[in-house]
Amino acid sequence: MSTPAHDPLDDPLARERSHLAASRTALRAMREDVEALDISDVTANWVNAAVLSRQIDERIKALADLSDTPLFFGRLDYLHAPGAERAEGAAGERFYIGRRHVHDADGDPMVIDWRAPVSQPFYRASKKDPMDVGLRRRFGYTGGDLTAYEDEHLSDPAESSGAATTSKLLQQEIERPRVGPMRDIVATIQPEQDEIVRSGLGGTVCVQGGPGTGKTAVGLHRVAYLLYAHRERLARTGTLVIGPNRSFLHYIEQVLPALGELSVRQATVDDLVAQVEVRGTDDAAAAIVKGDARMAQVLRRALYSHVTVPSEPVVVVRGSRRWRVPAYELEEIVRELLDRDIRYGAAREALPQRIAHAVLVQMERAGEAPDDRVQDAVARNSAVKAAVRAVWPAVDPAKLVLRLLTDAEFLAEHADGLLDEDEQKTILWAKPVRSVKAAKWSPADAVLIDEAADLIQRTHSLGHVVLDEAQDLSPMQYRAVGRRCTTGSATVLGDLAQGTTPWATRSWAEALAHLGKPEGAVEELTAGFRVPTDVIAYASRLLPHIAPGLTPVASVRENPGFFEVRTAAGAGDVVAACAELLRNEGSTGLIAADARVPALAEALTAAGLPYLAPGEETTRETRLTLVPASLAKGLEYDYVVLDEPQAVVDGEPDERTGLRRLYVALTRAVSGLIVTHTAPLPPQLAE
Repeated sequence: MSTPAHDPLDDPLARERSHLAASRTALRAMREDVEALDISDVTANWVNAAVLSRQIDERIKALADLSDTPLFFGRLDYLHAPGAERAEGAAGERFYIGRRHVHDADGDPMVIDWRAPVSQPFYRASKKDPMDVGLRRRFGYTGGDLTAYEDEHLSDPAESSGAATTSKLLQQEIERPRVGPMRDIVATIQPEQDEIVRSGLGGTVCVQGGPGTGKTAVGLHRVAYLLYAHRERLARTGTLVIGPNRSFLHYIEQVLPALGELSVRQATVDDLVAQVEVRGTDDAAAAIVKGDARMAQVLRRALYSHVTVPSEPVVVVRGSRRWRVPAYELEEIVRELLDRDIRYGAAREALPQRIAHAVLVQMERAGEAPDDRVQDAVARNSAVKAAVRAVWPAVDPAKLVLRLLTDAEFLAEHADGLLDEDEQKTILWAKPVRSVKAAKWSPADAVLIDEAADLIQRTHSLGHVVLDEAQDLSPMQYRAVGRRCTTGSATVLGDLAQGTTPWATRSWAEALAHLGKPEGAVEELTAGFRVPTDVIAYASRLLPHIAPGLTPVASVRENPGFFEVRTAAGAGDVVAACAELLRNEGSTGLIAADARVPALAEALTAAGLPYLAPGEETTRETRLTLVPASLAKGLEYDYVVLDEPQAVVDGEPDERTGLRRLYVALTRAVSGLIVTHTAPLPPQLAE
């Protein structure tokens, strides 16, 4: 690693600091230029003014200079100008790589956005394939101050022949203590991650990644890249990040804004399907049946059972004339709409126009010359409306699901051959419910209502959806997400070994099929950048029992981390372990079985150790978070105390799910893990 020279004039670090200062000045000027824009004379009306004003506000926010976030983190010295012919003696160019584009008053770039094509060699170039890069320089920061740099001479024959060396600055950045929410990884993206990040908008990608492989960061950075490469298209169609719970979304919510992307919506699956108030819960057996893809066919059958074959003609009176559409012709119209397999609601809207068209044909045969206005008037005729109500009635999706769950005969009729009698009894409510508002809907019920709503009216499709912790979704939940990207693409992120729901995903091929993206490519990340070697090796003892055949994560961290298994006499020993880890820099998480959290909370309070709940942002003063095992997924802490592993296993409905929950809890630590136990450890950890 380079250090400052004695002569300031020849000090490379001083020159780089000077460029950083100049770049910050240029960024401030760019922001001031936007703030100074006067739109009073360029908008035609208040609507345009409001839209333009909002766009300007978003641009100002995107140009914010975050004091604790380095403006650039690398430099590329090309041997030749990118894209130019490589003529002998042609001068190369130098580019500083950062989180956003910065240019000077003349428009010349001072910092290049990490997503630009010219930045790609920063992540992909190697001594084996230098990609026309002579020098790659990485910068080290302390806070917002540039304090070090490190060079790789990629095209130097003398260095190219040597063995590849690990970048110390890169390693330090990966292993830097974590306080506060998740941060971006633009300075540390690895080649295999970069390939996924820069994959095209048109294709769906599924990333299988074990703990610490960076799959969440890859998914978020892929969104940022796609917004850069396809901004206009995605501005029209929209983007969405879906996480497992609010705590997780709060943890990741600052990553995209730090990259200047402010327009990406974040939600849970429950948020997407929130058409009714959820006040109830299902037992595991009922939730499994309700989440099964067969329920989609049950709902379709139940919905279309409302359509009846016409038995009476429609007689339309206009002035002194009566026009009669016979029952057999109405039947042909209805069957044609059914055969077209369009949405129930769309077909219902088309039916009066089809009947009106049949009337217009008769009018034309009689010598009249009706136009579109006449057809619309006939479609609104009371006799036509009455026929539509009788043949193709309006259906409320919540009422449809309520009837299926409370009417045994109705359910049996439409689940015949799909669900057996026991499965039908499992999802039937024990007591009748008078109305939709009175019903105690469960999360799985809300997904069924969303499915029914989509059968009636097409769900709006977004341009790109990122689905994180996907392994915990049911088939019906996958369908709910898939409806949001039918005309777009998706990035699916997960780890089959971390599936902790009774309906957890068994294979990514099956998951992609339910999502409606069977052609999606599955990529696997196996290099662990977060979890220390000893910790991931210990947790991987569970893999043969929870995900046979899955490749264990191989930690690439130079720091082996801290790992210890301790016998505890009680809660006092657990609190003492937390106090011990809090002496280190960074965050500490105390993870425990949900049932043990209240007692541990009392013990922490009695010992005078302040703590946070998951999702609350850690600070320098309060760095301890008490985490129920059920909420640990997706979170990470520098140090973790895992209380009573067997209790974590016992807190789940079955051993396999419990062991998966334990695997998640064991792999939340970035720098060190202490496992405390009074009861014997699960035997699988001793193997």
